[in-house]
Amino acid sequence: MLKDSLYPALPILLVDDEKPWLRSLGLTLKEMAGISNFIKCSDIREVMSILASNDISMILLDLTMPYISGEDLLTMISKEYPHIPVIILSGMNQVETAVKCMRKGAFDYFVKTVDKERLLNGIQRAFAMRELQQENLRLKRRFLDPLENPDIFSRFQTRSHKMRALFQYIEAIAGTSEPLLITGESGVGKELFARAIHQSHCPEGTLVSVNVAGLDDEHFSDTLFGHMRGAFTGAEKDRPGMVEKAADGTLFLDEIGDLSLPSQIKLLRLLQEREYFPLGSDTPRMAKCSFIFATNHDLAISHQEGYFRKDLYYRLMAHHLEIPALRDRKEDLPLLLETFFEEAAKNFNKPQPAVPRELSGLLASYHFPGNVRELRAIVFNAIGLHKSHKLSFEHFKSAIGQDRIEKSLSRAGIQEVSFPKILPTLEEIGVQAVKEAMRRAGGNITVAANLLGISRQGLSKRLKKHPFEFQPT
Repeated sequence: MLKDSLYPALPILLVDDEKPWLRSLGLTLKEMAGISNFIKCSDIREVMSILASNDISMILLDLTMPYISGEDLLTMISKEYPHIPVIILSGMNQVETAVKCMRKGAFDYFVKTVDKERLLNGIQRAFAMRELQQENLRLKRRFLDPLENPDIFSRFQTRSHKMRALFQYIEAIAGTSEPLLITGESGVGKELFARAIHQSHCPEGTLVSVNVAGLDDEHFSDTLFGHMRGAFTGAEKDRPGMVEKAADGTLFLDEIGDLSLPSQIKLLRLLQEREYFPLGSDTPRMAKCSFIFATNHDLAISHQEGYFRKDLYYRLMAHHLEIPALRDRKEDLPLLLETFFEEAAKNFNKPQPAVPRELSGLLASYHFPGNVRELRAIVFNAIGLHKSHKLSFEHFKSAIGQDRIEKSLSRAGIQEVSFPKILPTLEEIGVQAVKEAMRRAGGNITVAANLLGISRQGLSKRLKKHPFEFQPT
């Protein structure tokens, strides 16, 4: 039986001059695959007009027919409708003919006497390929378009091109039935992305979040699949699992990289078959939710080391979002600081202090291992401790270990910079320093100027004099 997600929304075109074979093929598709959406054609001369007036998902084409040869028709279809997969069904088992058809654009070639299961598997592969092609096309179009629903991403404070590319990717795959994996360091905002994905994919449904870290296999099964009354000691009534609670919505499993190997097997089956068994039940239930997963682990390394199943790894990688670390989008520092200062002032019921212009430059020198979450904690701590109108730098220097940073950037350290055999001019050194500062600041002039120890106006003059990779923002 073909998977539900691969049922054709558009009809299959069956082309054969033998009407009994057409009837038999139609019955096979209906009984074994549940496919009843097809058009039968016994006159090969009508095929091109059918294609011109109907959206067709796939063509099953006999080679030997009167009026026009199947090979000639295949050539015409491949030229005018290259997006429609064509499977050849022939009464002859000829390798040379099969190779010729494949070269002309056929997706596959089967002899009519072949095992019906093999034919159905070929049809399923063709549907999967077409779905992938359509998804790739949607991706290409989406990356060229503005955001369709910018309100979904309103909670993100960013001007980063990397982040915008992720927003576009989320909108482009909104119709997918495949699971989605979010990776990134701790504190980058994976749960915030999960909420945005849910709003983009199924805003009317419920988002159910589960942190699977620390769950043993029994608790994992009970949490996700639920149990029936009497399934174990203490199970006094039926309990729905999170998969059921997320029906018509999204199930978000966080810390998936910490899942035990036995639980990984159950999760893989759930994703492949879209069915599960509540504890104590022999009756399978269908999963009717979308799946989002998140981890701060590198799953590629985990599966190489044997901690994560390779088959599950590839199943999760159908759609993948890698969230950039804060140090890779420091152009967002001013926006994030403004947002967190406002939140912290309200939280402590204090007037919002004036933020020193040099603060972004100070923070740009720090690598933020805790990312956005760490920045927010630093700001809240500083607001909680400050008493004067103007914010003190000391709280921030203490939090990020500024003394150590300053020592690492001491004049003695700078003197150790190696030079090429032919010394560059001071102007050339200045150009390289500005380029590096702009790179570290993510193109933000204020942050870069603070890194260089010059004024914003001074840096602007240098930028006008030389073209740089990062443009002023």
